[in-house]
Amino acid sequence: MSSGHRRVSDKLRHIEATLDGGSEVSAGRADALTWSTFRFLPRALPEVNLGDIDLRGELCGKSIGAPLMISPMTGGIERGGDLNRRMAAAAEAFRLPFGVGSQRVALEVDARAKDFKVRDVAPTTLLFANLGAIQLTKGYDADDALRAVEMIEADALYLHLNAMQEVVQDGGDVAWRGVLPAIERVCSAFAQKAPHVPVFAREVGFGLAGDEAQALIDAGVRGLDCAGAGGTSWTLVEGRVSEDPHHRALGEVFAAWGLTTPETILEVRRVAPDVPLVASGGVRSGLQAAVAVALGATVAGMASPVLRAAAESEAAVHAFLETVLAEMRAVLFGVGARDLESFRASPRLFPSAHGLTLPSDRAGVSG
Repeated sequence: MSSGHRRVSDKLRHIEATLDGGSEVSAGRADALTWSTFRFLPRALPEVNLGDIDLRGELCGKSIGAPLMISPMTGGIERGGDLNRRMAAAAEAFRLPFGVGSQRVALEVDARAKDFKVRDVAPTTLLFANLGAIQLTKGYDADDALRAVEMIEADALYLHLNAMQEVVQDGGDVAWRGVLPAIERVCSAFAQKAPHVPVFAREVGFGLAGDEAQALIDAGVRGLDCAGAGGTSWTLVEGRVSEDPHHRALGEVFAAWGLTTPETILEVRRVAPDVPLVASGGVRSGLQAAVAVALGATVAGMASPVLRAAAESEAAVHAFLETVLAEMRAVLFGVGARDLESFRASPRLFPSAHGLTLPSDRAGVSG
């Protein structure tokens, strides 16, 4: 395994490049499906009381307070550890799933493990450990993945996929041959050694196409995070923190690489209608989170907006999440859905552009 010291030094610059808002990009293509592509058909007579709206759901066999996740962003330095604890405490308060950033540095530098440990502030939270899938071809194996889970007492594991980020990163890992078989080996080992810990494959902001979603499921992953383009661009982040003009240029050119989050939700659901699916990437409001769920996501994921609130205070995270959940309740009220089950059955989602025709189970206009 390679030394984690360079990664430690880079993490603060990653946080700063994320917090300043300069690493967020729009879809970048006029024909892309974005959140604004979709509207909800309103009900003037919703026949439901706002106070009765129930956002509760389930992920990985565990009850959650709403179909919303605080997605992985940071860890491995003191600043990241402080932010993780603020976000995890808020996740506990609202009963939302929470994921830590890549734990590679903590697997290599024991002293950094404390920056990922949040169980004391989030004792019942559905918690995701996190390891780069590329590391499975560079000396890491299933035992290391289990160490990441045990380190933070996680309920599930993310193996993240960040190929294009690595292309832009100075000294990035760009030899990706053999990653899928390595993921399959980890899934097989977890099925035997830790069957209660589901392995999820997570894109980091470029989207999953249907064929790759199917390949990952065939390899044994039990859930996906399709994380599409449209929010924080990790190619742009890497370009901005690089001192190499070549890498800075790559970051700019590939800032909007990939599928948008609405596009990748539809891609995944085309081949895998039932797999647990987290949809993150550019989700900035409860309205957009509701669109993600209406399109087929099990839960929507939010990252940088929560991180920015955490940079202010734990109270700011609580206030932000309260607003997002109020917006989600308002959507359900506005379409006359009392709970998630009825919302999924009839989301009344309307494609307002591009001549798009949604699958009948997504449009859900009835009654």
